[in-house]
Order: sequence, then C-alpha cells, then structure tokens
Amino acid sequence: MEEARLLVTCPDRPGIVAAVSGFLYAHGANITDLQQHSTDPEGGTFFMRVAFTASHLDLARPALERAFQEVVAERFAMAWRLAYASERKRTAILVSKPAHALLELLWRYRMGELPMELRLVISNHPDHREEVERFGIPYHHVPVEKDRKEEAEERILALLEEEGVELVILARYMQILSPRFVARYPMRIINIHHSFLPAFAGADPYRQAYERGVKLIGATAHYVTEELDAGPIIEQDVVRVSHRHSVREMKRLGRELERTVLARAVRWHLEDRVIVHGNKTVVFV
Repeated sequence: MEEARLLVTCPDRPGIVAAVSGFLYAHGANITDLQQHSTDPEGGTFFMRVAFTASHLDLARPALERAFQEVVAERFAMAWRLAYASERKRTAILVSKPAHALLELLWRYRMGELPMELRLVISNHPDHREEVERFGIPYHHVPVEKDRKEEAEERILALLEEEGVELVILARYMQILSPRFVARYPMRIINIHHSFLPAFAGADPYRQAYERGVKLIGATAHYVTEELDAGPIIEQDVVRVSHRHSVREMKRLGRELERTVLARAVRWHLEDRVIVHGNKTVVFV
C-alpha cells in the first residue's frame, strides 16, 4: 500500500490539524501517523508530520498538491513538502579509509532497513572496492591530491549528477567539502563524527580525551553546512567510560556509536522524519 508523508512548518494557530486532516479525508486518504510540535502555542512555530495511505486518492499527485496549496497551505502560511515512500531517494556514500560506518550502511541497506536507492560509493582511497562491489554497488576511486582538491570535487560532483543523487552520506570521509559543493546539496549531506568537538579537535582526539579522563564519549550525526561540523544535529548518542578503559577500547566504543548513530540519522532522513528549522532539527520518531 502506497504511503505518503506530509511535512509542515507554519506559524502556530488554532485549526491547523483539523484543516490538514479534513483535507486528506476529503480526498480519500487514511492517516496512519500524525505527530506535531509547537515552540509556543501563542505565536510560536508549528511543525507536523502526517503519514497517510495514498492508494485511494481521488486526485493525481500534481492535482492533490495544487489543491493543498490553494485550500490549506496558503491559508496557514505553510512551508510544506509531500513525499512518497515508493520514490526512494537516490543516495551516494563518500568514505575514506575507516570502513566501519560504510559497512554498517551497506549491511542495513541489504537487509532492507534503509529505504534508499544506493547508486554508488566514492572514496579517495582504493581500499574498499572489493567489499562494496560484493554488495553490487559501483565503487569509484577519486584521489584527492593536495593541490588538486578542486579537480577531485568536480569529478565527484559529476558522478553524483550523472546518477541523479539526492542524498550524500559522509561515512567517515576525511576531506573538507568546499562551500560550493555543500551549496549543491543543502541539508542533503549527512556527516558523522565523534562528539568531542570542539574540545578535542585535531589529531587523535581519543588520546586527548583519555588524558583528560573523560567519562562520556559519543557520536554526532548532522547535516553539513559551510561552517565545519556546525550544521543542524539529527542524532547523537553517548556511552560511559572510566579509568579502566584504554585508548583502544574508547576508539572501539566510538566506532560502534558512529555506526549506529549515522544509520539512525540516515533512516530518519529517508523516511522524511526531519524538519530543519534554523540551525536545529525537529525529528519525529
């Protein structure tokens, strides 16, 4: 059965839920999930995600969207988008030498846990070709030389455009993307990193954390913006550590967190559960 997802952002006022649900009911939709959030019922911003069956709609998709804009969206000054589960997002993964996040995504994709159309994997190293191609996914090695980074980015962008990619996942891709690259995929590039930033930036953050005696380590998945590692956060998680944990054990725990946090963030994006508001996200899970 076809599922559609409607995401709405608008000024909060009475009648929004009634208007949306009434419109969908009038056109043959059956709401299967509805979640909402308001920053303040008196003059705040209202967010909503509605999942509904779209198999028995009385209008074709373009006509339904035009009608919603005219009948509901304009009345409530909504920013909105409508997505369909059957239209899986064309996705690419960028990776460097660390393979843990990449392999987690590939395994979950094969198991059907990530509803995407994985078109290709791109790496600045040749190391993972065999593992990736074993999953039936094309692998492209695009070296990034110190004085030729722009050329490498152009090659990557050409590959992404050729495949019609809509979502880019940085599964421990250890290169900084240029503002021009980021601007091509606004809020459609997801990155993962440890949660020590900005305290322990630079080389070997786990050793720095170990030497400071930290008690929590974690991972953060976020959308990429021009400001390095400062985009809207989608998901985070932490695990406790103690004086008994070595640097090696802390790195292992960190890799485990990175794998699961990135996978959750990607799934929520694919299932249209994330609304970006300023530099924050509203995530309906």
